[in-house]
Amino acid sequence: MERPWLSMAMPAPGRPLQPTWHTMLPLAGPGQVRIAVAACGVCRTDLHLVDGDLEHPGHPLVPGHEIVGRVAALGEGVRGFAFGQRVGVPWLGWTCGACCACRAGRENLCEQARFTGWQIDGGYAEQVIADARYVFALPERYGDVQAAPLLCAGLIGWRAYAMAGADAHRIGLYGFGAAAHLIAQVARHQGHEVFAFTRAGDAPAQALALELGAAWAGGSEDEPPGAPLDAALIFAPVGALVPLALARVRPGGTVVCAGIHMSDIPSFPYALLWGERRIVSVANLTRADGQAFLALAAALPLRVQVQRYPLTHAQRALDDLRAGRFAGAAVLVPPGEPA
Repeated sequence: MERPWLSMAMPAPGRPLQPTWHTMLPLAGPGQVRIAVAACGVCRTDLHLVDGDLEHPGHPLVPGHEIVGRVAALGEGVRGFAFGQRVGVPWLGWTCGACCACRAGRENLCEQARFTGWQIDGGYAEQVIADARYVFALPERYGDVQAAPLLCAGLIGWRAYAMAGADAHRIGLYGFGAAAHLIAQVARHQGHEVFAFTRAGDAPAQALALELGAAWAGGSEDEPPGAPLDAALIFAPVGALVPLALARVRPGGTVVCAGIHMSDIPSFPYALLWGERRIVSVANLTRADGQAFLALAAALPLRVQVQRYPLTHAQRALDDLRAGRFAGAAVLVPPGEPA
């Protein structure tokens, strides 16, 4: 690489991201690949990191875990990837491979897991190192910018959707952002009804939900038409939505909390939970989740609503996400990549 390469590093919680220029390319160690980044999605988990909701690792970190790029170097022992191949890197970036959870195919629960853009430098950069075990080939039908949100918004949405159960026909989505706008299309494709709950008065998000086939869109405290919901998927990091969602689901229904961080759930009457209603959480994802969702995305032409930002404007993208200034997903594009 003839010119220095850029990363946007977070020095400490609450501090703005800082551009950092590097003159040496990172080395791919055994089992690793180096990827030249073409696009990186901006996730609410990144916001939790920079806002201090998640523990800071104690040194400057590079956020970003919805990474799309091309393989630029292969470490010793890596098989199954080729130089120049387009690949994606998700949130779960490394696991021990030996614990009970890993051996059972539930590596998302590995207690030693490390995460891209948190303990491992992420994709708010032009170059990134990734464990080859957690690198995915991507469907060709999506461009780089459109593919980026599939790697977290899509994957976490898919796992949350699966947890709703096969008998969930009427599904409520709380927080109609990056994840919900993708999984709403999957649910509609599979013949289910979708009900979108947004911040009160969020007309753009409600309009997008209706464009994507939602049967109804309204505020989080509103009553949707028809029978009670079979399941509710909560993507907004707001604990107060849990009792609201419980009040909307039928007996035997499920409320899925899909975020890695959520504000405290307030106390609520036992009557909201009674009737064998369930509250479950989603923890990261497995490689099987990634393979299943990306195979589905290859077959199903998902509309991926994106707002592009130059990599150097990463802080503005995070601020806009916090303020809800766009519908869909934000994606960072490094210098020299098509905007």
